[in-house]
Amino acid sequence: MSEGLVTASYIGATILFILTLGGLSNQETARRGNIYGIIGMTLAIVATVFGPEVSGTMSYILIAVMMGVGGAVGFTLARKVEMTQMPELVAILHSLVGLAAVLVGYVNFMDETISFATHAEKVIHEVEIYIGILIGAITFSGSIIAFGKLSGKIGGNPLLLPARHFLNLGLLIATIWLCTVFVHQAETGGGTLPLLIMTLIALAFGVHMVMAIGGADMPVVVSMLNSYSGWAASATGFMLSNDLLIVVGALVGSSGAILSYIMCRAMNRNFISVIAGGFGTTSGTAASGSAEDQGEVVAIETHDVAELLLDAKEVMIIPGYGMAVAQAQHTVHEITQTLRDKKINVRFGIHPVAGRMPGHMNVLLAEAKVPYDIVYEMDEINDDFPDIDVSIIIGANDIVNPSALDDPNSPIAGMPVMECWKGKTTIVLKRGMATGYAGVQNPLFFKENTRMYFGDAKESLDAVLKEIL
Repeated sequence: MSEGLVTASYIGATILFILTLGGLSNQETARRGNIYGIIGMTLAIVATVFGPEVSGTMSYILIAVMMGVGGAVGFTLARKVEMTQMPELVAILHSLVGLAAVLVGYVNFMDETISFATHAEKVIHEVEIYIGILIGAITFSGSIIAFGKLSGKIGGNPLLLPARHFLNLGLLIATIWLCTVFVHQAETGGGTLPLLIMTLIALAFGVHMVMAIGGADMPVVVSMLNSYSGWAASATGFMLSNDLLIVVGALVGSSGAILSYIMCRAMNRNFISVIAGGFGTTSGTAASGSAEDQGEVVAIETHDVAELLLDAKEVMIIPGYGMAVAQAQHTVHEITQTLRDKKINVRFGIHPVAGRMPGHMNVLLAEAKVPYDIVYEMDEINDDFPDIDVSIIIGANDIVNPSALDDPNSPIAGMPVMECWKGKTTIVLKRGMATGYAGVQNPLFFKENTRMYFGDAKESLDAVLKEIL
């Protein structure tokens, strides 16, 4: 394949990737967006493999073997990983992008066949290697810690070391100084030691950065690491003089950064405060403050839940991570369809940070084939709650916590939430009275118009479905 044809293929792949991002911005076009992405990636791989940069039988054999191994692993994960595990899967995949950037950087550094027309080009290339390895190492270690937190292998408490801000500043200054040392030593064929030291510092910084972020900020961490992986890929593109990697990495990096900003705004947080040290404790911790301090909860039974739903005209369903854990989304769809067949208007309210990653609830509902036109974002439906007869909270906690608006001393003060308590009746499905991922008690559970429906969400909803059929 000629250089011109490769360039044309890269341009076509870039256009398809842009169309992919556009398609993924809407539920109704997400499937088409994924198809664009698959075609674009296939085109990019074919153009790269059969381009002039790859030659020799052994090269093609190695590429085929590696693609076979990677494809087999990816196919296996796609079939076995449950929807509840998607956040940690995304995090660990980000770590692979970071690791790839680090390995490519070191291979590029050790490649003695690369020649440069001018001294300036050589210096620029060395800086590209340094930055690529730096971003890749931070992404790699940070993503592994994020995976541990999301999967429950590492506690959700933020690790707030004494003078941590000065520590981060010191690490930053050290990496800048090491960059100058690396470039200077690379002039005479050295530079390995400062590069290795920087890599260790970057790995430590990635660990410390994510460990300092609390459980309640983990959705932002996922989108932030997505951005980092994009910039790592872009830096790799500069190292390899690959225009497609540069453009695609920039697309992923910028879109991830924008998503991080949107997530922070949805939580009334700024990005710097998240990185500096987020709030939140381990999911499922004991409630902070006893139930007696808040009031008494009123439990409700299956028959009464069914009656409230059948008597309602307007129903709002607010899903949270508990729905994912219980895998109750298909039962939720059946209940929704049954109520709609009885001329009851059912809608879904999705908080931007519901679940453990951006769009987690939207993906679950789409999987269960819930109609797109009845799924609304928080800003679209928050004003409608006074007209809602029954709100059903399925495994959500922090996103429906009124203390975010009422208590200026609350850790989540100022965070926009779903104001379901303004409706006539709120039914909360929970296993018990444990706090949410932020570790903050929820006064919603003790309000007069709230009813607690205890038990596994799927089993409880299956029982309700039988009652309303």
